Amino acid sequence: MRKLDALIAGSTGYIGVQLIKLLINHRYVNIKYLCGNSSVGKSINSFEKSEKFKNLPKITKFNKKYLKDVDIIFTALPNGQAQKISQNLLKKNTLIDLAADFRLEKSSEYLKWYKIKHKAINKIKYSIYALPEIVNKKVKKYKILGCPGCYPTSILLPLIPLIKEKTIDIKNIIIDSKSGYSGAGRGVHKKYINKNLYESLSAYGVGFHRHNSEIYQELKKITKSDIRFIFTPHLTPMFRGILSTIYLEIKKGFSAKRIQFILKKFYKKNKFIKITKDNSLLSTNNVINTNNCIISICKTKHKNKIIILSAIDNLIKGGAGQAVQNMNNKFDFRYNEGLK
Repeated sequence: MRKLDALIAGSTGYIGVQLIKLLINHRYVNIKYLCGNSSVGKSINSFEKSEKFKNLPKITKFNKKYLKDVDIIFTALPNGQAQKISQNLLKKNTLIDLAADFRLEKSSEYLKWYKIKHKAINKIKYSIYALPEIVNKKVKKYKILGCPGCYPTSILLPLIPLIKEKTIDIKNIIIDSKSGYSGAGRGVHKKYINKNLYESLSAYGVGFHRHNSEIYQELKKITKSDIRFIFTPHLTPMFRGILSTIYLEIKKGFSAKRIQFILKKFYKKNKFIKITKDNSLLSTNNVINTNNCIISICKTKHKNKIIILSAIDNLIKGGAGQAVQNMNNKFDFRYNEGLK
């Protein structure tokens, strides 16, 4: 099997560097171009010291002429940039976007939540919201794969099977998520310079975080009716990892044990999703540097209420690992090629 030639745009950010780390261990990928703006001419070793990075190409400014030389384009760019690149895609190209440009199916929703007019509305129909365990091989039909956000990944993986099985009250969902500061990108250090980033916990986007849009979109696909949830994200003084705590009211006839069984059955063929013993306490340390999502179902003092804990590494399962997993599905590589 020949190797795919790949271009990574946005190669120097936390997600971009993590993607490079995964792809250099992938047997069927050759990194042809690393692209950036402020870092043109530099080595990727300027951003992450690694012996394995020594033979990689120098960082160049993206040029649409490069598209004829590559099979796959990974974009880890600010919102709006992947849309521009998508307009120049050739028949041989597949675009995998790790930002939000192709997560929402309606351009009006993109404008509402991201305050940017979508510049590639004509390309949305060729894209898919690519949560790997849910779409699996469906990605083969699409030219553009929009990888989910890190918070929604940790939230949708436990909720989708439970809503499909009509086990929970869909108008009474409370989600509390905490992320390492790498989720906010390299600019977080300047943005939070006066907020004691490394020793404090900060709530942000309260009530109106952008990820509300994709969570709602994907859950409503299942319910076909209104769904109500409250989502509050927090930035923590750790570098990486996400722990989402989800408070649910279960319907009559269901129990925490039954919920656990439903999730295990749904994900029995998905090796990256691990359902723990009931009432297991989770830590982000359980998932760091892996493409795993670990889910625990916990009882409460109320029989009709449960708490779900869901942990992922935001840079891998919530970002670069998910992109590689989608590529593996698209090109019929082993599901875990380049991943652990």
